[in-house]
Order: sequence, then C-alpha cells, then structure tokens
Amino acid sequence: MSSRASGVHKNPGPQTYNLLKEFRESVRFLEEGNRLLIFTMGKLPGFSNVYLISGLTTIGGLIQGFDVSSMSAIIGTDQYKEYFNKPNAVLQGGITASMAGGSLLGSLVSSWTSDRFGRRDSLFIACIIWLIGSTLMCAVQNVPMLIVSRVINGFSVGMLTSQGPILIAEISLPHQRGRLLSLQQWMITWGIMIMYFISYGASFMENNGVFRLPWGIQMLPAILLLFCLPMMPRSPRWLAAHDRWEEAVEVLARLHAKNDTLDPIVVAQTNEIREKIEAEKKYASTSWMELFTSRNIVRVHCGIFTHIWSQLSGTNALMYYIVYIFQMAGLTGNNTLISASIQYIINVVMTLPALIFIDKLPRRQLFIFGALTMAVFQFMQAGLMASYGHYVPGGLPGSPTVTWKVTNPKASKALIACSYLFIAAYAPTWGPLGWAYPPEIIPLYIRSKAVSLSTFFNWGCNFALTFFTPPGFQNIQWKLYCIFGTFCLVAALHAFLLFQETCGRSLEEIDDIFDNQSIWAFKVKKEPSRFVADIEQAREDLDAGKVDVKQVEST
Repeated sequence: MSSRASGVHKNPGPQTYNLLKEFRESVRFLEEGNRLLIFTMGKLPGFSNVYLISGLTTIGGLIQGFDVSSMSAIIGTDQYKEYFNKPNAVLQGGITASMAGGSLLGSLVSSWTSDRFGRRDSLFIACIIWLIGSTLMCAVQNVPMLIVSRVINGFSVGMLTSQGPILIAEISLPHQRGRLLSLQQWMITWGIMIMYFISYGASFMENNGVFRLPWGIQMLPAILLLFCLPMMPRSPRWLAAHDRWEEAVEVLARLHAKNDTLDPIVVAQTNEIREKIEAEKKYASTSWMELFTSRNIVRVHCGIFTHIWSQLSGTNALMYYIVYIFQMAGLTGNNTLISASIQYIINVVMTLPALIFIDKLPRRQLFIFGALTMAVFQFMQAGLMASYGHYVPGGLPGSPTVTWKVTNPKASKALIACSYLFIAAYAPTWGPLGWAYPPEIIPLYIRSKAVSLSTFFNWGCNFALTFFTPPGFQNIQWKLYCIFGTFCLVAALHAFLLFQETCGRSLEEIDDIFDNQSIWAFKVKKEPSRFVADIEQAREDLDAGKVDVKQVEST
C-alpha cells in the first residue's frame, strides 16, 4: 500500500503518511478480525463495575430462561392446540426440543467467533440472531415455521450460554468469580419465572395472542444487551492472548483498580496471565484435537460431564413439562398452572444462597451434596407415583401424553412437595455450578473450544430429554424418575472421584492444579491460594521500584 502511494506522490507530507498509516491499521484489524462490529466502541462511555458487567452478560441466561417456560404455560392452552393442530407427544417433543437442537450448533460455532472476534462480539452476534428468531416466532403460521424459528433462537442461546460465562470468568477475581458466574443460573431462573407468569397471564386471552404476546416480549432482553455491549470491555485474557497487552492491562486496571495500572492486583494478574500464555506457547496446536490430549482430557471431560449430569438429573426436562407432572398429581385447570409457578419461585429464591456462599464453600462438596439430595427426591417421587397411582389408558382428557394419575390426595400433595424440594436442592448446587465450573478448569488457549464443547453436550442432553420426556411419561410413567435418580447417584460418585476443587483460586492457579496434581480429586491436598501471595509480591516489587508502567504494559 505504501509503495503504491509513493508512486503517486514522490514527497508525501506527514499528513498523508498518517492517513495511510491509519488506513493500513484499519485494514489490519479487519484482516485479523479483532474489530468485527463497532469500530467506535472504545470511544463510548464504558462500564467499569464487574458486577454490573457480569449482570448484563448474564442477560443471555435470562433469554434462555424465557425460552424454557415460554412453552410450559402455553402447550396446555386450547388456542395453542387448535392453531397447531393438536400436536401429539412426539411432535410436541420435537417442537420443544428444536430450540436445544439449534443450541447444539450455536455452542460449537461460538468457539470460532469467540477466538476470532472476542467474547463480547460473539454476544453481539447472538443478540442479533435472537431478534431474528423471535420475530419469526411472533409471525408463526404453522408447525414447520415454529420449529425453524426455535432452531434460530436456539442457535443464539447456544452462543450466549457458551461465551457469557467465559467472559465473566476472565474479568473476575478469584474471590468473586463463583458468585459472578452463579448470576448466569440466577438469571435463568428469573427468566423462567417471568416468562411463565407472562404466559400465564396471556393464557386468559381468547385469541392467538396467547402465544404471540409472550414470544414477542422475549425480544426485549436481547435489545437491552445489544445496546449495552458497546460499553462493556473485552476480556483482558483474550486481549493478552492476541498480543494486545496494553489494552489488557487497561481493562484490568479499569475493572479492579480504578484505572491504576500499577495497582498490585493489576500487576499480579498481568504476571500470572503472561506466565501462563508463555507456558502455553509450547503447545503449538489450538485445534479441536488438542482438547483430547493427555494434558487436557481430564479437565475437558469434567467440564463436559458437569453439564451432562446437570441435565440428566432431570431438572430442565421436568421444568419444560411441569404442567404434565402436576396433571399426573391430580391437579386440573388453573390449579395446575398456579402450582407450577410456585416451583419457579422456589428456583429463584433457592439460587440466592449460591450467590452468597459459593465462594466460601468447596465446589466438590456442593456437587456431591446436591446430587445425593436430588437423588433422594427423585426416588421418592417414583415411589409415591408407583404406590398411589394407576395407569390411564389413552391418557387424561385433552392430555393424551399423561397416562398416569395419582388419586390419593395426601400422596398427590407429597408428590408436589417432593417436586418442590428437588428444585430446592438443585438451585443452589448443580444449577449455578454447572455454569461456573467449566470455564474455571479449562486453560486459556483452548478455553473457548472446550467450554463450547461442554455447552454442546449440555444442549445435546437437553435436546434428547425434551424430545423423549413426553413419550417417557406416556410409556414408562413413574419409572422415568428412577432413571433420573440413578443419574444423580452416578453424578455424586463422579464428582467425588474426579472434580478438582477450584474455590478461591485464580484461573491460572487452577490450571496448575490439573497439570501437576493427581487425577483423583480426593487425593489432592488443599493448599492456600497463591494469588494473595502474588499480590504481596507485586506490592513489594512496586515499592522496590522493580515495576513501572512500561514494564507492565509491554509484558
């Protein structure tokens, strides 16, 4: 470019050189893909509060929650059944599962967009896709169009749920990371509850607004996130991995030190990130196969199974079809919808303890306790249904999927109570930890791919369960609870054997635990986090004059 310009002007002035330089830099950014969306993002007033940024990032969780319950209160309405020609159990399973099918694809594609364009810009793309899918849902004409629109929405949710937790993990400090990542699950629970009540209110309408109104309202969170993203920072670890150290240090200082690049916390984080990136350079490959090398296979499989067990516990499958479950408990009409809403409220309230205590309690103990408690309530529900229920040939009137009914009033109340207690056990344990744990344990150079893969399995299990749960209730009834309970027991054993403790440690420190300690989690001795010591060392170096602005920003 410069040689061509010099052929036109033999003695170009400084202004010309500056213009050429600026243009060349813009082209370079385009080629590298580092500035995909808005070139003036850095000029906008930016957010610096980590809690605010994390809360906005977890709007993706709110969107996911909207989808979970956008079908729950609608599938039982006469308007929905008539408009879509009374879908049978298999077709309804396909309609509901189509969102998870799209999420499968979105979670995988997000690894490429995240590595190339950054975590923040991946969220921007996902919001645009969500608005497209939601617009189609509002204008839906038939079942094929409904499925296509839900696949598009699912693609967006797959991207949001993969990259949102990564961004939060990479901007937070060790003592706050678990709490901030738990916001993802809390926002999911809020989304489920809010959309359920919106759908419940719309169910009293006498036209197609029963489903069009809720599906239109679900666009609002994406619009909010779309406008806030330009004011949010990029991940400092992504910037560092792309050799943009000056920007990385500025982001760390902006988030944790009121723009003081010489704050000990900023210096300590910068040193840890630099050392880890330098160490990871010897692993030349960042391909998908790197996830399955001996160095990474244990942590990748732990990330994957965190999501698998979270789904196979049966929580989301039962959330989607809570109306069917309470119909089996003998409830009818509005009593079914009102009782279902209580479960969603419990989900919101019981996720709060995780926000308060998750950075104080060991992750492994929460995993094990949660899985064992959920298993107890799943088996109790199976026992109650088997002992006090009976088969209903052809299903209940208007609900052919529900072929089992509990007629004993006390047993019915106990069944509903166990359903509530199961959610109360899931909400502060596997719910938030399912999103917090995978981004913590994966090294930076493969983080987006590995977290995307674990989220892929999350949505794969979600797809399978939402598709097969209606036929499961129709054909094996209470035995489905036994299957879910068994999965919970296996999850507890798996967590005891292989899930390493991450509470209170930096991402780089967690990486060293998997590299240098035993594969068996119960054999690893707990040692004090070295991050505090790193901060003290940075403070001593600063006092001794060993660190200055130039050194920090050029590392």
